Amino acid sequence: MTDEQWDAARELVMRHGWNAVSYQILNPGMSLWFSASRDAVVGYASFAGVRVVAGAPVCAPAALAGVARELEADTKRLGERVLYFGAGERLERLYRESPAHRLVQLGAQPVWNPQEWPAIVRRKASLRAQLNRARNKGVRVEEWPVARARASAELRAVLHEWLSTRGLPPLGFMTTTDLLRRGDDRRVFVALRGEQSSIVGFLVATPVPARHGWLVEEWPRIPSAPNGTTHLLVDAAMRAFAESGAAYATLGLAPLSKLGAPQPSGHEPLWLRATLGWVRAHGRRFYNFRGLEAFKAGFQPPTWDPIFAITQGRRFTPRALRAVAGVFSGGSPELLVLRALASAGGQELRRLTGRVHRWTGHQEQATITNGRRPG
Repeated sequence: MTDEQWDAARELVMRHGWNAVSYQILNPGMSLWFSASRDAVVGYASFAGVRVVAGAPVCAPAALAGVARELEADTKRLGERVLYFGAGERLERLYRESPAHRLVQLGAQPVWNPQEWPAIVRRKASLRAQLNRARNKGVRVEEWPVARARASAELRAVLHEWLSTRGLPPLGFMTTTDLLRRGDDRRVFVALRGEQSSIVGFLVATPVPARHGWLVEEWPRIPSAPNGTTHLLVDAAMRAFAESGAAYATLGLAPLSKLGAPQPSGHEPLWLRATLGWVRAHGRRFYNFRGLEAFKAGFQPPTWDPIFAITQGRRFTPRALRAVAGVFSGGSPELLVLRALASAGGQELRRLTGRVHRWTGHQEQATITNGRRPG
């Protein structure tokens, strides 16, 4: 996108951004669509004839239906279809009874009012225990200006080390990790440890302007970070949000979570239900859906909002699912699977190699302890 497009889109996001992911349309790799009147914007990526929209159109609430119609008409003229990924309640209400659209629940996102966060911490002993674990190991949290965070080689090193431990290769679209390249509206909280102020993790929060709130977009940490480091980062962010008057905060989508309100009956095709059920049950090697859901639930969210994929047409087809996988993988979803298998295999090899080295070390130590030296 050009600088002019980015500036125009940011202005609309800061005025009308209601969907939790609205600011993410400004991330690297997004394409932008503007309404003819330039009073609405959409961030999207296209794959295999499907225009996958990040969340929903960013516009005034009263204009949503008209903007969606205009977007779908423009997309149809290009021979493509629209699929809204990560749509919230407003778009779900608009299309709930539409015979020309199909809704599928993707999961749910936990929601807090930051003003109530201190009371949640006081009530939950296990949450306080996690915070104390990190504090007792000398971890503290500072908020950094975005410009300082952007220039920090240490933060980039933490992010790189964290990414190397993930089961999936780095993804794009709404999951890009290059969040600080552009835009100063985000907030960055950094976890430091010890007298040397070594960085052990950080958290990046993105504004949700129309809700006076924030989306916690990422929270990378190094593998050796003390237990409770991420909890301490979230605690510091929540308290800072509350101090600034925020009324809404979310840790983002927990994919495949059933904790939100149930989706409309009959909207999830059997093949998709079976596919997503298999992924939730057996995909832990690549992405721990249940672990992520449990982690977010541990922060005691008062509510969970359901999050949807909404596609044009009477059926949610395998083509639509492949398009979603394609925009996240930045190419062939089949290649993503191969890359994920290779990444998982590499991680397994590193774990086995580490075990062998530890076992060899133990054997050598035992030999020395018994009065003999190896070799």
